[in-house]
Amino acid sequence: MTDQVCISPIDGREFARRATASDAEIASALADARRAQKEWAAVPIAERGEKMLVFLDALLGLNQQIVPELAQQMGRPVRSGGEMRGVEERVKHCVTTAEASLADVVPAPRPGFKRMIKRTPLGLVFVIAPWNYPYLTAVNTIVPALIAGNAVLLKHAAQTILAGERFQEAMDKVDLPKGLFRNIALDHDQSGTLIRSGAFDHINFTGSVAGGRAVETAAGGTFTSVGLELGGKDPAYVREDADLDFAIENIADGAFYNSGQCCCGIERVYVHESLYDRFVEGAVEAASKYVLGNPLDDATTLGPMAATRFADTVRAQTREALAQGAKAHLDPAAFPADREGTAYLAPQVLTNVDHSMRVMVEESFGPVVGIMKVGGDEEALKLMNDSPYGLTASIWTRDLAKAEALGDRIETGTVFMNRCDYLDPALAWTGVKDTGRGASLSEIGFHQLTRPKSYHLREAV
Repeated sequence: MTDQVCISPIDGREFARRATASDAEIASALADARRAQKEWAAVPIAERGEKMLVFLDALLGLNQQIVPELAQQMGRPVRSGGEMRGVEERVKHCVTTAEASLADVVPAPRPGFKRMIKRTPLGLVFVIAPWNYPYLTAVNTIVPALIAGNAVLLKHAAQTILAGERFQEAMDKVDLPKGLFRNIALDHDQSGTLIRSGAFDHINFTGSVAGGRAVETAAGGTFTSVGLELGGKDPAYVREDADLDFAIENIADGAFYNSGQCCCGIERVYVHESLYDRFVEGAVEAASKYVLGNPLDDATTLGPMAATRFADTVRAQTREALAQGAKAHLDPAAFPADREGTAYLAPQVLTNVDHSMRVMVEESFGPVVGIMKVGGDEEALKLMNDSPYGLTASIWTRDLAKAEALGDRIETGTVFMNRCDYLDPALAWTGVKDTGRGASLSEIGFHQLTRPKSYHLREAV
């Protein structure tokens, strides 16, 4: 067993360390969760929802502590204010829609029979949460799983190990059965062993494609359901009828917010040839205005990446692209905090790029974006679909019908028009190809966390 250690990207020093759980602690957590779930499943849905609102209030009350902790753990500037606005939106939507989403399915009446399909809790849900949005990604499964009547074990990423503890602190303020929710420190080997043992009824993993494959392999043969949100290389397409200034502002934010470490961040842009030069000029200007520095400083708008190795990956992709003929539009020297061997990395806009370059086809997950000129919809569509990933795609246009028609042909989980990098809790969050399987949020997210149970009751004659 290895300790879970957070190395702060601010200065490369150890920020937090937690001992991994012992075998006895794990066994106790599993047993407590199973007992608690049986009690919890008997609680009415409305009451479960009310308790999640108590949890929400408790978590919101910790935000002044959470924001600087996030800066220390994964580098997001404190001026961003954390993730609680999105958390609040998602929790409240789950609560208000739960009863309808989990309602019995009743077929047309048949004399002499009572028939229905009930949505039954799966049992014990294992949430493996990532570091890039440690509250938003985790809450997507934790809250609907609990409202649906399940118990939850949370294993948070070592990089944001304190986020799991804040979840536990807020849950402890709620009158819940003992052990219903448990944050637990586990290493990869322990997690794999538990998954292979069939200890869980559902596993939700957000992370890399390699990590998703490891989870799926471990679960093989256990018949445990798995929800996976993995890599992305999300495209934006700027049509000739786009509101150019609006598109520039929002695509730049979608590419560089959180130092590009967003599951649905924009990583590649295809611009109609009639707007291309002006778009590139605007995107470069927008990127040049970021202030790279210590995320604890209120003046900083672009913090370090979460770890030096992540910054090194982006640097390598960029260098390779330049060697292949790409053009870099920003001078890293204009961002004094950018230093080799650190997690601090300046934003970069690349042109003269194509799909022979890793930076246009492999996930970067950092503050770099490539821009290509296209002649129209068909060329853009071909390039957008030329990817092993499919989480979101955004179309920038004034033509809603055209956006929907193009969206029908894009291989993706979510189609945006004139926006990007946002999760609507009323819509399913899902992906295709190597981005993963399953869905969270919306009514469909609730359905992923329950199983159908049919009742065919014949009246006595």
